[in-house]
Amino acid sequence: MLEINSIKELRAVIRSERSKGKKIGFVPTMGYFHGGHLTLMREAKQHADIVVVSIFINPTQFGPGEDLDKYPRDLERDRRLAIGAGVDILFVPSEAEMYPGGYVTYVEVTGITDVLCGKSRPGHFRGVATVVAKLLNIVSPDVALFGKKDWQQLVVIKKMVSDLNMDVEIAGISTVREADGLAMSSRNKYLAPGEREAALVLSKSLRLAHDMVGYGETDPARLAASLEKIIGAEKLVKLEYLDVCDPDSLAPVDKIETDTLIAVAAWVGSTRLIDNTIVRPHLENSGGLV
Repeated sequence: MLEINSIKELRAVIRSERSKGKKIGFVPTMGYFHGGHLTLMREAKQHADIVVVSIFINPTQFGPGEDLDKYPRDLERDRRLAIGAGVDILFVPSEAEMYPGGYVTYVEVTGITDVLCGKSRPGHFRGVATVVAKLLNIVSPDVALFGKKDWQQLVVIKKMVSDLNMDVEIAGISTVREADGLAMSSRNKYLAPGEREAALVLSKSLRLAHDMVGYGETDPARLAASLEKIIGAEKLVKLEYLDVCDPDSLAPVDKIETDTLIAVAAWVGSTRLIDNTIVRPHLENSGGLV
């Protein structure tokens, strides 16, 4: 595996690989790899000849008081895991490399960033869109892979790529979960043992959503009320939002008639976690998380 810190060097290497007819796959990350990241990397190997993975903890997507300074970091561990996943190039730029002095340009996707996580994290998706646009411009991949756990992020990136006519395929990969159902996240490291157990109420509530819709529930308000009751019974968990919405527009739905997104964010102790699933109004699809 080749590790590169310079944008100029990375572009030169990718140009060389492209001249050989190689297809480039890309997985952007903030590091501290878990099974979800590794799944994206392995999936990228199925889409491309050369897999590039970036590690950059992007300061512009963290708001005041958020966990930028304590966000988990372990570059040596990440290197080993990336090699094991078959990554060809690890791109680890500095903040100065990504945001040089005098930097004033940002990318903003409007509307779909005002709901869900955007309601409580103003400016977050501006930072996400900006850094992803920069990374796509630097790497110029044929395909870039993102996890569906961050569903709103995936929708925002797809919209940005479409609106700005970027020549890249964006692939969403299903959420990877622990054996007990907890969605994998670098922030799970923050959870104390009791909090870790309490956090399972999120995936349990989403499984209930599948059962309810599978057995005929079509009212978003009744569905949300049932899930909120389950989450509210867990004393260590404070619900931030639970929304029932269209998977593409993220707008609320009046009735569950087709694929519908159930998105949830909650605080477990001092750790903010998100999760989601797509429910389908068919009995045979009840009981599973997507």
